[in-house]
Amino acid sequence: MGKHPTTDQPETPIELAAQEWLSHKRRHLPEKLSTLRQKLYQKAKQEPKFRFYALYDRIYRRDVLQAAWTQVAANRGAPGPDGVTIDQIAHSEGGAERLVEQLHEELSTKRYKPGAVRRVYIPKPDGRQRPLGIPNVRDRVAQMAALLVLEPIFEADFENCSFGFRPERSAHDALAEIRRAVRDGRTEVWDADLKGYFDTIPHDKLMAAVRERITDSSTLKLIRMWLTAVVIDEDEHGRPRRQRPHAGTPQGGVISPLLANIFLHSFDRAFLSRGPGDWANAKLVRYADDLVVLARHVGDRIVYWVESFLERMGLTINRDKTRVVRLEEEKASLNFLGFTFRFDRDLFGRPKRYLNPGPSKKALSKAREQLRSMTGPSFCFLPIPRLIERMNRYLRGWANYFSFGYPRVAFRAVNSFARERVTRHLQRRSQRPFRPPKGVSFYNHMTKLGLVYL
Repeated sequence: MGKHPTTDQPETPIELAAQEWLSHKRRHLPEKLSTLRQKLYQKAKQEPKFRFYALYDRIYRRDVLQAAWTQVAANRGAPGPDGVTIDQIAHSEGGAERLVEQLHEELSTKRYKPGAVRRVYIPKPDGRQRPLGIPNVRDRVAQMAALLVLEPIFEADFENCSFGFRPERSAHDALAEIRRAVRDGRTEVWDADLKGYFDTIPHDKLMAAVRERITDSSTLKLIRMWLTAVVIDEDEHGRPRRQRPHAGTPQGGVISPLLANIFLHSFDRAFLSRGPGDWANAKLVRYADDLVVLARHVGDRIVYWVESFLERMGLTINRDKTRVVRLEEEKASLNFLGFTFRFDRDLFGRPKRYLNPGPSKKALSKAREQLRSMTGPSFCFLPIPRLIERMNRYLRGWANYFSFGYPRVAFRAVNSFARERVTRHLQRRSQRPFRPPKGVSFYNHMTKLGLVYL
């Protein structure tokens, strides 16, 4: 069907879906690029079996590369192994235009070779370290260009149970889906933990998943080059070490989240079409590699199906952290994305319990640690207005994320701790015990200093 003669609004469901999808966070893209993405999405949606064979020349288009630079520059990020920062590129001779032109020339002549990836580690709440791979800025721009072209194709396929690293989908959406499932009676949960997911994805199986939609050999070669780029790490003696990975897609790469979702899409699809979603009416909620299965009863059949499927994909399940949670049992709780779900007694004394999602103990502990660090002895000489500004920025961001559910008790605890830390900080700066001005309470004095109250 065509457009209505008196309006430019789309008429078919697929056209409507395409325009709705395009109204996400990348809506500031140039009109020509947005149109390309809309056409790719519509084609993929209309023909689920179609395999795209001519995409590479779209990736190295100058307008696509320029939009990719804008996105990468807005994300900021640390430099890669070459040490070149975004600001250095922006203020160099020729600036971003020169980078775009160089990438266009290298990609169009197929002389582009990605640089190495810098391995860094960030601490996890459980004391372990999460490895990140930081590519050079120029490689992040090239990956972003590929992402802008490939994303709409795979977004047309992805299932609604997947929430992580997707346009207009958030952690709060995943949490809301869990809450709906539990309220509908699915109170038993298989809570999974995949060991080192991003670092263990088999390259051959990942590329096979990509080839279900992409047959353009140049685009496939580009993706494989990023997957096998040399990683610069340090050995136990602090000496540089160069390794070429045989599995995984490094966290920190622009295109890695999309590739991670592409790989697990086959699991999502099978779960819903011929797995527990079909024969047990179970719900799957997945945020990247964090996933839970909710059902009225999680028995051996569901557990066996899910675990055997994931292991056939080449993934490793952490048995020590994977468990079945029965939320209706006393003191049972589910932790997911920094939140804890549990049934609590009714606040008004009625003979029933309510589902209470709120910040987990680990999330609260991490918040206290962050506030403790921000007000420690090393910041004694930081002007109070700047200290309060830094704390407020962190507190607002923390509260924005943990606003889901019933966070009032947690917010009170964080408020109290933040004021305690500021008080100790002020006392440390003075040779005499700190006291607020006469007639002013500690609470009011913190308010006058500008400290936010969650």
